[in-house]
Amino acid sequence: MGTDSSDLFGSLLKAPALTRVVPVLVPLPVPVPYSYAVPEGMHVEPGSVVQVPVGPRQVIGVVWDGDDEKSAAGVDPKKLRPITLVFDCPPLSKEMRDFVEWVASYTLSPPGLVARMAIRAPAALDPEPMVEGLRYLGGQPDRMTPARAKVLDRVGEEDVPWTRSGLAHAAGVSLSVIDGLIGQGIFDTVFLPPPPVVALPDPDYVAPRIEGPQKEATEEILGSIRAGGFSASLIDGVTGSGKTEVYFEAIAETLRRGKQVLILLPEIALTASFLDRFHDRFGSKPGEWHSDLSPRIREKVWRGVVTGEVKVVAGARSALFLPFEDLGLIIVDEEHDPAYKQEDRVFYNARDMAVVRARIGDFPIVLVSATPSVESQVNGLAGRYTTVHMPTRFGDAALPDLHLVDMRRHPPQRGGFLSPILLRGMARTLEKKEQSLLFLNRRGYAPLTLCRVCGHRFQCPQCSSWLVEHRFKSQIQCHQCGYNEPTPEACPECGTLDHLVPCGPGVERIAEEVEKHFPDARTMVLSSDLLGGMKRVRLELEAIAKGDVDIVIGTQLVAKGHNFPLMTLVGIVDADLGLSNGDPRAAERTFQLLSQVTGRAGRTGLKSHGLIQTFQPLHPVMQAIVSGDATAFYDREISEREKALLPPFGRLASLIVSAETRVDAEGHARGLRAAAPHVSGISVLGPAEAPLALVRGRHRFRLLVHGRRNSDMQGFLRTMIANGPKARGSVQIQLDVDPQSFL
Repeated sequence: MGTDSSDLFGSLLKAPALTRVVPVLVPLPVPVPYSYAVPEGMHVEPGSVVQVPVGPRQVIGVVWDGDDEKSAAGVDPKKLRPITLVFDCPPLSKEMRDFVEWVASYTLSPPGLVARMAIRAPAALDPEPMVEGLRYLGGQPDRMTPARAKVLDRVGEEDVPWTRSGLAHAAGVSLSVIDGLIGQGIFDTVFLPPPPVVALPDPDYVAPRIEGPQKEATEEILGSIRAGGFSASLIDGVTGSGKTEVYFEAIAETLRRGKQVLILLPEIALTASFLDRFHDRFGSKPGEWHSDLSPRIREKVWRGVVTGEVKVVAGARSALFLPFEDLGLIIVDEEHDPAYKQEDRVFYNARDMAVVRARIGDFPIVLVSATPSVESQVNGLAGRYTTVHMPTRFGDAALPDLHLVDMRRHPPQRGGFLSPILLRGMARTLEKKEQSLLFLNRRGYAPLTLCRVCGHRFQCPQCSSWLVEHRFKSQIQCHQCGYNEPTPEACPECGTLDHLVPCGPGVERIAEEVEKHFPDARTMVLSSDLLGGMKRVRLELEAIAKGDVDIVIGTQLVAKGHNFPLMTLVGIVDADLGLSNGDPRAAERTFQLLSQVTGRAGRTGLKSHGLIQTFQPLHPVMQAIVSGDATAFYDREISEREKALLPPFGRLASLIVSAETRVDAEGHARGLRAAAPHVSGISVLGPAEAPLALVRGRHRFRLLVHGRRNSDMQGFLRTMIANGPKARGSVQIQLDVDPQSFL
């Protein structure tokens, strides 16, 4: 009797039955989710993290919200590609998915690229494997030795499993001793869950020392947390006022309620000292999240966050997209810092998006700064934020006495950059065995090198920026694209030897001048581009805090949150530097930076001074800093912004069109301008060459869109791009809503 060959291997050849269709958000620059079929027996729900085919590749995606039937526009599931795999991790919450949608809509970014930031630890999507361990079975070995006795004494009668290496370390013996006992049947092998990446923090580990204005601020913040629901608070406190201790109490209260906490910090360099302070208060360190971590640690932190095992995370701006199981509080420290702005792929401001995440999750957020942003100040005045003022330093430590040094009246020696007044102050500080800090926000030795004979200037071959001399590395470098070459001995234009002249100072040149005046002083240059990276920076910050350095010469890295007990003199080498550009936030940023730098002095109660070298002593920024009247400065800055309808009273968006040729970039930018809709209250400025007209070999043209506060900026931009020319060839468009950079 014959058999139909189609049935002979039917069970082997039959494709899995496909039951329904779901939308899946994939990490690609596409505007909507793709539709996929769900094989029979596979369970997925909105938020499930899955593996799906895209072309010849397999990618990680997220099952998204949407109507199953409508998502495939009536396509038969059999005609769709099926989901390959569902990862064994909790799905992204509705709150997190709403946040991703909101960020994508506001920044006009593809939602898949935003969601990608939430699942950027692919190895953590499946649970960690169990760890092989040992359990004591009792009994005695055939031959007892002192080392074996140590092991048995250590385990005692406790029925507690150990790891092999952990037991050897605890007993102070070698692994071979443990192996011998295993061989004699004293221990049995068991499998244990992997150890947590960080221990649980104890909100009552140390009783806080809160007094005076700190106590009032703490009660106000705790009141917002205990009230429940969304609230935004701004802690506006002078440097050294104890803001960190105040928000530590907010963290403690949130932990007592069983919720998770996210602490955003602007710089990786800040985390080392912060982690120690956190440990002193809570008995364990928080989980870390930043680019300096090893992939293994990032995976463990991600997994601990999504399962709720990690209760507190301290991290850089990308930590905002971690998929917390039950987030209950966000802290944004140094909320004014420009480092919170991401300007790559998805352009967003982590401070502003953190407020959105707290509102979507219906929990409190606390912004913290000694020099709050104008936007936060306005939100406080409008009642959108509750402002908590801390006007005095903790323990009655005095703020430094600040003085302007008019460089027109007190110029430096020929070839130098430090005024006689600043040099005398440094000499007195050295005599008292205290520390001085010289601040100049310019890396390297000199910002420009030219030939004294023919005037040739060293420029980057790929960017419209000068090459900066780095004498410590014997290189000239481009700070835009990273191009570098050895420092030449002769001019490449005219061939003249020994006639290359550095123009202007960088921190390395200031260090050279300091060593000439104070040859016996222990000096240190602190800059993020020195050899050794952030690990070296952290070690050097520790050395400064211990008093192993007399004079520190640093860039803006020294301005952020550090506590140097012996620092009593801060000298600002060039206070006018930040005012010499077209940035509408130039005055605000200069005020913030100089206030933060001078705030490094006298934090432990020692008499301290700040000397600010300037050619514009009557400038409102300089007057506000030296008078200590921050309120007057903010009032003036807010008034100017309001008149010009600049943020936060108006809205800005930037479009940078770049291409390999100038003609292509300019032509596309003009096409976009022509496609802009005519809308009342929104205007388009440009196109014009960007201040950095050439970066990495690409020509750049800039359009700036300006609108009133209530204007539909996103709708305007969508229409403009949809009606404009399609990007072809090498043309690329970079869209930045609420830009911070104007280069």
